[in-house]
Amino acid sequence: MSVIYDRVALIGLGLIAGSMAHAMREHGLAAEITGYARSAATRETARDIGLCTVFDSAAEAVAGADLVVLAVPVGAMGEVMAEIAPHLAPGATITDVGSVKQSVIDAVAPHVPPGVHFIPGHPLAGTEHSGPRAGFATLFRNRWWLLTPLPDADPDAIARLDRLITAMGAKTDRMEAGHHDLVLAVTSHAPHLIAYTMVGVADHLRRVTDEEVIQYSAAGFRDFTRIAASDPTMWRDVFLHNREATLDILGRFTEELFVLQRAIRMGDGQHLHDYFTRTRAIRRGIIEAGQDTGAPDFGRTPQAKPVT
Repeated sequence: MSVIYDRVALIGLGLIAGSMAHAMREHGLAAEITGYARSAATRETARDIGLCTVFDSAAEAVAGADLVVLAVPVGAMGEVMAEIAPHLAPGATITDVGSVKQSVIDAVAPHVPPGVHFIPGHPLAGTEHSGPRAGFATLFRNRWWLLTPLPDADPDAIARLDRLITAMGAKTDRMEAGHHDLVLAVTSHAPHLIAYTMVGVADHLRRVTDEEVIQYSAAGFRDFTRIAASDPTMWRDVFLHNREATLDILGRFTEELFVLQRAIRMGDGQHLHDYFTRTRAIRRGIIEAGQDTGAPDFGRTPQAKPVT
């Protein structure tokens, strides 16, 4: 593949930015990759693994870049954009990878200088791991990367960013910011909060010991713990910045939960069977869309038991 951007600056050097760096380097998509992270320890780790050319200030990292990626927690987007705005090259493109879009637009857009293109984005990819060492080149393969461009966004700038994203292996789509936030409240934000809550319930249920919770975790609870291991700063900001949509979905979830509670209490097996049959179809659809594997145990390779 050919170079799409001469210089890409990654502001924030966690899982997503690290995976972008690996993917761009593997496919030859950027002539130069620079980066900056607020934490000195993170910058040092990124240097140690050769992730990119790491600078000690965001201003230095973005100087001369034709693409700048904001890969910081949603709550920090506005502050970071205000800091780098005076140092952006004319004609540069700014994008972000936050999982909330309307609040990011509200925070970032006022600081975008004339002649600089702002194209908000969100890769629907990730793991429970974080930090520069967590990234890998195939993270975005066959995953959706949603763009929520503003009405006056430059079509050529959008097309160029789209080429980069697809070259890294992702599939792109366009979505209005408010609708994006509602969709993600259903597919990601509320499920994460439910996972955090279920793990918290187990932690507070003193009739079940910590050892029992850990040793005898069935698949359902085990997968809750994987989700609940995600970066706490990122998820704190997600819920604070997508509050209305998340509360709406949680309200609907509570109503559904009351109906199921009543069915269990009344011994209404037919209602439970019909409900589970309908929801099972969603899982089949996800597998058919190539967004997960239908292999047993979610495709995990069982760990070998230690020899005694």
